[in-house]
Parts: sequence; structure tokens; C-alpha cells
Amino acid sequence: MIQMAATSGYEGIELRFLEGEDSLWKLPAFQGRALTSARKLIADRGLYIACVGTSCRFHFPDPQERLRWVDEGRRMADLAVALGSPGIRVFGDKIQPGADRDSTRGWIAEGIRQLAEEIRESGVEVWLETHGDFASSAETMQVLRESGASTIGVVWDPANALSDGGEQPIGIAGVFGSALRHVHLRDLDCREGKWEPVLTGAGRLPLREIVTELRKNHYSDFISFEWEKKWRPELAEPEIAIPQFAEWFRQLQ
Repeated sequence: MIQMAATSGYEGIELRFLEGEDSLWKLPAFQGRALTSARKLIADRGLYIACVGTSCRFHFPDPQERLRWVDEGRRMADLAVALGSPGIRVFGDKIQPGADRDSTRGWIAEGIRQLAEEIRESGVEVWLETHGDFASSAETMQVLRESGASTIGVVWDPANALSDGGEQPIGIAGVFGSALRHVHLRDLDCREGKWEPVLTGAGRLPLREIVTELRKNHYSDFISFEWEKKWRPELAEPEIAIPQFAEWFRQLQ
């Protein structure tokens, strides 16, 4: 992973799954001396851990289940501290059977507020991704307002917002204001009425315009290329997609 990022010209890595594990704090590579070695190896290649992606989601009606994910988030925040990462990514995410939107939004707001309070002293922030039934910018910002926590940020994923919520990406970057901390970017094409991931530049998502708007809004943090090969085995190999995005992005400079 480090080798591919460095040779492709990336400045950072966003951690999500390694060795099939999403609770990264469980891996031997991120424990004890191995953790120190991992951080040194990353730094020696001139890379940063831009974000630690978690599977935390807070849409569950059961409060004990939501607390379980708060604990998972705390453990992942400890790893983020050790790796020098500024934030952990969490989800909202989807309205569960028998639940309604308002109640679910309240549970999400409560969960991210509690997690943010628990990790506040670490300096690591909670970043809520635009995802699932709360993928639109309006829904995401409403969750942040209900949480009442000023330290919670947003991971904007225009592809999610389009495919999950039908939100066109142009004109959205500024909606998040100072809450925008991180951006996911990948291209999509519409096939038989469904948005599908494709290699960068081969789809219909206005990627250049999105980047231009981010710059106009003085966004200066990471833009993270996302390639969901784990869930979509039919996609091109990462050895093709990852360098290809980097080359496409460099042409925008």
C-alpha cells in the first residue's frame, strides 16, 4: 500500500481495510513496536495518514448497539493518534426497519456527539461521511446541527450523494462551510438507470468542476481517491485505477 501510494505520487493514505479487517486496532501491524515501525515507514516515504476510516454507524434503535460503536470509534481514534491522523471517518447511516427518519437522525446525532466528547482530548476529530439515507448535504448538515458539537466535521463524497440521494454535486462544496474536512472522489457512469463506478474520466461525474469549486471555496485538505474493489470485484485492479487517478489529478494542476 505504501509503495503504491509513493510511486504513484500520492501525498497521503486513507486507511480502511487491511488484511480483510476494518477494526484496524486489532492488527499486529498496529500494536507495540510494530506500530512505531509502521509510522516510521509511512513518514520515511513522505506520506501522511489522511484519515482513519471506521465502520462506525449510529443508526441502530438499540442504545447498547450504538454504545458499542462509540467504543469502536474510541479505539480507532487511539490508532489515529498513534499514526498522526487528524480524523476518523464514521457513517450515519440508514433508516432501520420500523424506525423513522427523525428518530434515526437523532440517534446518529447523539452517537457522534458522544464519540466526539470521548475523544476530544486526543485532538482527533469525528468526521461524518455523506452516506446512505443521510447522504445529501442538507441531511448531513442537519445531523451536525442536532449533534450540537462544534468539533465534528464532514467527509463529502459527491458520488455517494448522487447515487444514494440524487444530489447533483455542482454548487454543493460551499454548503458545508468550515465543517468540510475531507473529500472522497471517484467517477460514476449511469448504466440502466443505476450509477456505477468507472475509471477516472470515463464517467459522467463532473470531477473537474468539483475540484474547481473546492479550490474556489479555499478547501486545502485531502482529496481521497476511493476505489471499492473489495465490494465490486468486477472493477479494474487497484494497480490500474490508483495510479490512473493520480495522473488525472496531476493534469488539473
